[in-house]
Amino acid sequence: MARLAGTSTAVVSYVINNGPRPVAPATRERVLAAIKELGYRPDRVAQAMASRRTDLIGLIVPDTRQPFFAEMAHAVEQAAAERGKMVLVGNANYLDEREVHYLRAFLGMRVAGLILISQGPSEHAAAEIDAWDARVVLLHRRPDAIDDVAVMTDDIWGAQLATRHLLEHGHPYVAFLGGTEETPKSGDPVTDHVEGWRRAMLESGRSPDGHYHQAAYNRYDAYQAALKLLAGPDRPPAIMCATDDQAIGVLRAARELRIDVPGELAVAGFDDVKEAGLTDPPLTTVASDRQAMARAAVDLVLDDGLRVVGSRRERLRQFPSRLVVRRSCGCGG
Repeated sequence: MARLAGTSTAVVSYVINNGPRPVAPATRERVLAAIKELGYRPDRVAQAMASRRTDLIGLIVPDTRQPFFAEMAHAVEQAAAERGKMVLVGNANYLDEREVHYLRAFLGMRVAGLILISQGPSEHAAAEIDAWDARVVLLHRRPDAIDDVAVMTDDIWGAQLATRHLLEHGHPYVAFLGGTEETPKSGDPVTDHVEGWRRAMLESGRSPDGHYHQAAYNRYDAYQAALKLLAGPDRPPAIMCATDDQAIGVLRAARELRIDVPGELAVAGFDDVKEAGLTDPPLTTVASDRQAMARAAVDLVLDDGLRVVGSRRERLRQFPSRLVVRRSCGCGG
């Protein structure tokens, strides 16, 4: 191949491996033409054995059936493709042992790096990461047990924005539909959603006590929980949901119970999944820049990419939240 391209084997290697040294455009074109003419296909396994790293990024998510995680995984895959990498996705199914299983599997494959959207306290995952001395970036959630670099949204501010907006419609209070635990774990974005809701309620002179309700983070369980809540004697005038998927379940329950949204019940979600704009009525929600977060996570897992603040490197890259106003809150349009 080097003879056909009229160059050295080292230059051919630089073109195939995209480095480590630059190659002049004209020379690169000759090498690529030779590769095409000879029908050469690089042996990725051999390359990985030589470099002890593959062109793969491992991504572990709680559940890709949920729209938010599906859209985040897609954004990570796009960002990785821009860097010439492929993504392996593992679903932890909210189980600690599954999370550890995929950690071991992916790290054993010598992935170039691993992005973890953690599903719980992750003490076992933290021990596994330390044992492998792995390059890991946390995305969306930062458990206390893991001290690796994290890419997150300003969830507290986002929940405050949405709750304030609902209160500005004149509701006496806003209920919150959170997770299945009364006190969410530290490092869980829903903990910050709850905190933002509480702050907005308290700053408006309203007590959040008694207005926190539980449901799993999917539309099906949220639908069942909402049927009971909305059919009960203490039906709230407005509900802030921890996720859009929950809010979609609430909207379905309200429709079945013939409760007008937003006339009799205002609803807001969090995440701004694509489906949020197609609900009836369209869902008011909180958005973050998932594409930018995914690019940041991929860049961080492949490079250092962190600013030096004083004498230390930043451990958190936080992206802002913004309110997306649609009709479910009571606004027109």
